Amino acid sequence: MAKRDFYDILGVNRSATADEIKKAYRKIALKFHPDKNPGDPSAEEKFKEAAEAYEILSNPEKKQQYDRFGHEGMRGGGMGGGMSMDDIFSQFGDIFGGQNPFESFFGGGGSSSGRRGRKGSNLRIKLKLTLDEIANGCEKKIKVNRLVIADGVTYKNCNTCNGTGQVRKVVNTMLGQMISASTCPACNGSGKILDHKPSGVDNTGLTQKEELIAIKVPPGVAEGMQLSMSGKGNYAPNGGAPGDLLILIEEKEDEHLKRDGNNVIYDLYISFVDAVLGGTVEVPTIDAKVKIKIEPGTQSGKILRLRGKGIKDINGYGQGDQLIYVNVWTPQNLTAEERQIIERLRTSKNFEPNPGKSDKNIFERMREFFE
Repeated sequence: MAKRDFYDILGVNRSATADEIKKAYRKIALKFHPDKNPGDPSAEEKFKEAAEAYEILSNPEKKQQYDRFGHEGMRGGGMGGGMSMDDIFSQFGDIFGGQNPFESFFGGGGSSSGRRGRKGSNLRIKLKLTLDEIANGCEKKIKVNRLVIADGVTYKNCNTCNGTGQVRKVVNTMLGQMISASTCPACNGSGKILDHKPSGVDNTGLTQKEELIAIKVPPGVAEGMQLSMSGKGNYAPNGGAPGDLLILIEEKEDEHLKRDGNNVIYDLYISFVDAVLGGTVEVPTIDAKVKIKIEPGTQSGKILRLRGKGIKDINGYGQGDQLIYVNVWTPQNLTAEERQIIERLRTSKNFEPNPGKSDKNIFERMREFFE
């Protein structure tokens, strides 16, 4: 089933400000939170759906990519339906001003509204792709140095919050007692603290490690586009959720072809003899070389089109074409005999801008000299 538009999910328009998006997500999160709708899978699904929409639209870079490429531009990133409630609170708990509204408002104490540990930092890399890789999509394996939990490190429940990630306090007001909850300062909301670490590991429990990560690149990505792989960034101290791996796309310059949106451009140079008499030439495309026909009387500047030989649209809206710009090459160094043939044509009416019937015999003789 096709995904719903993220703006429709949050009930905002595309010109909504960051604050409007944040308020819209908070309203939906309060409405469909599982603690308020126990045993309702539909509410939980809407809660996760809103979290995914907010994850994209609250990030300026991801929002820009979504506005440009739609859901296809989010491949390899985003939260999707696989994120747990702990992951959602870990990433977005701060939008409630440091409090857990579901514990304060609804008296909930379930695990889904508990731990909201600090998320690890994101990693950013650049990925250079050839025109062929961009056009057809590819899988690239790259080495990434990231912070991971060191071997031998163990954690235990935080004594300050008893493993909930939250500290509560009762406040007496004119309306009676109110319970407020905030992120535990001892464990930063993870509910865990370092229990044991081997020699050489600092108090974060993290260590640098090189990992080989496979990145699936969809067809049609563009220079400057950013892909995101959730959970492939640095881990957070105390077992918090890892950050994301952000992949900035760069295009390698192709030797023959140039990209223009979903189309590719090729500059073809032919002799003016071939332009007059026509012929067959071989041109490169993204996949392989192909032969094309040059019609007699082809003018310099004419554009030939190879349909479907361009780049696939990242949103699945078809495929671009290859455009061949014909350039008629004028020779500069002629032999005496070649110059005599050209001089014979100088006074020919067929050599004027609006020629009549051409003298094919003369042009055929010219072709022999220039080939």
